[in-house]
Amino acid sequence: MSEGAASKCRRPVAYRNDEFIESSDARPLRILSEYLEPLHHFREERIRDTIVFFGSARIKEEGPLARYYHEARELARLLTEWSNALENTSRRFVITTGGGPGIMEAANRGAQDAGGKTVGLNIRLPHEQWPNPYVTPSLCFDFHYFFMRKFWFAYLAKALVVFPGGFGTLDELSELLTLAQTQKLEKKIVILLYGSEFWKEVLNFDALVRYGVISKKDLDLFEIADDPPSALRKLQDGLTRYYLKPGELLPAPEQETPAIAKSRI
Repeated sequence: MSEGAASKCRRPVAYRNDEFIESSDARPLRILSEYLEPLHHFREERIRDTIVFFGSARIKEEGPLARYYHEARELARLLTEWSNALENTSRRFVITTGGGPGIMEAANRGAQDAGGKTVGLNIRLPHEQWPNPYVTPSLCFDFHYFFMRKFWFAYLAKALVVFPGGFGTLDELSELLTLAQTQKLEKKIVILLYGSEFWKEVLNFDALVRYGVISKKDLDLFEIADDPPSALRKLQDGLTRYYLKPGELLPAPEQETPAIAKSRI
């Protein structure tokens, strides 16, 4: 075969072939990349586990619900100061959000106030949701697939703090409560609802028990707090009980079996 004829048959190797990568046949590769690329950065930054903040993107620094913005920022700052003081060579309990505005911005901002690393798991939407400026650049991710984003919310999480929010917040809360209720997690996630007035009006958990669609013991899956100091104490108590041993130097990531490998999700 002549050199000219052979050149007509040449095409990029598969992983550099954009037409193939964007095709439906390559969808599994795109999904896998949304697992491997964040994992690579988490390992580089020595992120051992996270505290995830959920809440409305519509709650701003000023406005009728502004107190929740400021309290989310303060709680994230307090948690990051506590985490930074732990005796360990890996980064523990890193504040993680969906990376957008509102409560997400407040939590990332509070972690930055304390000099900590902070994670943003952003999602590409038709009307672009830009990452907020307080996410650590090396830990700022854009996802195409909602389910991979949800996977990363749960994968490293040791605690979940849920501020007032809408459909997205309710969806994320329900999914984590379901995983905990059905014992699909081999780890304990400390779940804290922030703002009793909001949550008791929006979700009638007592009615769910009364109608028999959940059991009374399911109410033990979460706690409620109304101010940053009490929320901090509840989170510290749970995280210390399940994940810290007094006076023990926790193993570095390269010496341990990552907690993420022990999860069934």
